[in-house]
Amino acid sequence: MGARPGIQITGPPLPANTSVSRQPLRLAVFTPDGYTSGMIVLTNTGGVAMTNSFLIADETARQAVLFDAPDHTVAPLLEAATARGWELTELWLTHGHFDHFADHAVVRQKFPGVRILLHALDQPKARQPEAQTRLFGLPLVIPPLVADADLTDNQELKIGSLAVVALHTPGHSPGHVAYYFPQEQLLVGGDLIIGGSIGRTDLPDSDPRQMQASVRRVMSLPGATRLLGGHGRPTTLRQELEHNLLVQELLA
Repeated sequence: MGARPGIQITGPPLPANTSVSRQPLRLAVFTPDGYTSGMIVLTNTGGVAMTNSFLIADETARQAVLFDAPDHTVAPLLEAATARGWELTELWLTHGHFDHFADHAVVRQKFPGVRILLHALDQPKARQPEAQTRLFGLPLVIPPLVADADLTDNQELKIGSLAVVALHTPGHSPGHVAYYFPQEQLLVGGDLIIGGSIGRTDLPDSDPRQMQASVRRVMSLPGATRLLGGHGRPTTLRQELEHNLLVQELLA
């Protein structure tokens, strides 16, 4: 994975036999003039679907937000937040599929005051996770999730001084949301574009036409935008434009 100008990945490489879910990585994002924006991203991957969770903090303000909470995945990130003295204020979900919110109760147990944000169109499925796990024949027991607030398209959010825009990007799921950091050119994309592929559109409430519109919307962002997908490794929108055949097909 090559780093684009403005992105520096720090820390020793993981041994080949090390589980990523046990050792969060640190990404330090810098503004073009070379000065750090204060953003730190810690990521962990795990659960039945090998789903990514991201802890993004404004280190200067000591505030952090968790993006998605896959099963058996968030504990190391929560421990990292505590160790660094960050206040975890909210959990922002990209959508209501069980593999992205299964550990929500673990988050609330560690940080009782955390608020959970989810688009209204995906809240019904989040309140009935057993219907999803039954569909895939999985024995997971996931507590129903009741969000504290609805996300809306183009909603402006903050993590300390970091500005974030919530982009409603339906297709994979009706209430799918991607989170864009315009200053840092960073996109937490959920299951919209997944390095070299796109999110599934053969699920009961998926919509291929909406997926096409959402991919086109996101691909209009600057090509240097760093994409943190719900699965797989980080990429950039330019890399997806050049190498992702499914994205190319949807843009044609």
